[in-house]
Amino acid sequence: MPAVTADPLTLPRVTAPADAVARPVRGVTTAPSGFEGEGFPVRRAFAGIHYRHLDPFIMMDQMGEVDYQPGEPKGTPWHPHRGFETVTYIIDGIFDHQDSNGGGGTITNGDTQWMTAGAGLLHIEAPPEHLVMSGGLFHGLQLWVNLPAKDKMMPPRYQDIRGGQVQLLTSSDGGALLRVIAGELDGHHGPGITHTPITMVHATLAPGAEITLPWREDFNSLAYVLAGRGTAGAERRPVHLGQTAVFGAGSSLTVRADDRQDSHTPNLEVVLLGGRPIREPMAHYGPFVMNTKDELQQAFEDFQKGRLGTIPAVHGMSEGGPQGARRA
Repeated sequence: MPAVTADPLTLPRVTAPADAVARPVRGVTTAPSGFEGEGFPVRRAFAGIHYRHLDPFIMMDQMGEVDYQPGEPKGTPWHPHRGFETVTYIIDGIFDHQDSNGGGGTITNGDTQWMTAGAGLLHIEAPPEHLVMSGGLFHGLQLWVNLPAKDKMMPPRYQDIRGGQVQLLTSSDGGALLRVIAGELDGHHGPGITHTPITMVHATLAPGAEITLPWREDFNSLAYVLAGRGTAGAERRPVHLGQTAVFGAGSSLTVRADDRQDSHTPNLEVVLLGGRPIREPMAHYGPFVMNTKDELQQAFEDFQKGRLGTIPAVHGMSEGGPQGARRA
């Protein structure tokens, strides 16, 4: 799990103030496994968590970790989106992406592709041909972030965030590497620009290391374990690969790595997420996230009539409609 690495001892240190109020752990859920796109494995990180604890986040899938044999790497067919933002974070491997507006690019180890679907577009993600031929390791995340009603029909846009652009920090004892992808942590800002205020941090904790970080009181707080095992909260609630800890109210959060990790997982890898709740009605079906059922119906009608764009002539539509298409 390389993503972006650095020597924590050379980085700015972050810790919560002594008078910070610790966020308790409301609960821990385990992600069920499934398949997306053309058949790549995912863990559905937020399954079973009520939206009031997720808002403004909608869903998150951990893609892989999977070591493909030659000919096995898979992507997604062309599919539409409207009404939200997608964040695709590649930890290992390579993904090419393209859309009906002429946008596109390649993201690889530690890169993030941030797509604001807004009023709508068609989109595809797939491994490059050379990776399909050779096989190899693939691991990443895709997060869906809601847009408030006032921004749902804004023009689509992209942010390609290279791994070297993320803000790197460490804990008070230097035992953790913190990669701030978006938002702010103790006055340090990540490169991702969001319409809905959020913080997204990928933390690597050495065995036995603990982080207690300041966290905005008006944000919710979630911790998803990408690899390894440890505890969440000052009460040390056990968590491991594929589990999400939901924190309650407070101004700091704590995560600790177990003293011993599995032989194939040297550290605890965790994604920390927080956002300011939008607190608006949400209507979500397939690839569209709107405020009302009528708006959902309009989105499907616009897609069927070609108003969300057309597939470039060099490509063909793999599927006839949006059914089952959830990914960006």
